[in-house]
Amino acid sequence: MAQTVAVIVGSLRKESFTLKIANALAKLAPPSLKLEIVTLHGLSFFNQDLEANPPADWVSFREKIQASDAVLFVTPEYNRSIPGVLKNAIDVGSRPSGQSSFKTKPIGIVANSPGPLGGVCAAMNLKQILPGYCGPILQQPEIYLNGVGDAFDDKGNLTKEALQKVLKQYIDAYAAHVERHRAVG
Repeated sequence: MAQTVAVIVGSLRKESFTLKIANALAKLAPPSLKLEIVTLHGLSFFNQDLEANPPADWVSFREKIQASDAVLFVTPEYNRSIPGVLKNAIDVGSRPSGQSSFKTKPIGIVANSPGPLGGVCAAMNLKQILPGYCGPILQQPEIYLNGVGDAFDDKGNLTKEALQKVLKQYIDAYAAHVERHRAVG
């Protein structure tokens, strides 16, 4: 039976490269994984005052994460970090304290940028933020996708062969990571 992976897309832009990468990963995933795209549209800002009676959008987001077997973050890099909307989603999903929806879930991180650095700072920021709130993070291979601006056609299909090869290698390694850790956790 396929493991369900919540793929959290860290961009709200309708034509975001991040969403296109998430969709490409879903197409490239081996049969052992079922990737479900989770966008952050409509997720309200975290406010600790609301924890006792959380908004419905928080509850829905948390339930999606809890129902998954694993979590894959796909993020762009904004100003050498992750987008605020993604940090907000992590705050919503990891609270209340001690009840993180990400707990025990094998984690993957795919960072991207149309620029030359490929989101390396965003990925490093996630690796700083997530420990303590989630399960094991795939450390190798790391994936920082640069120059993604010309990787897709006008329908959002991945056309850059080199990028397709890198994504396939990553999703296969991530599938092995999920299998290894789901058997234990």
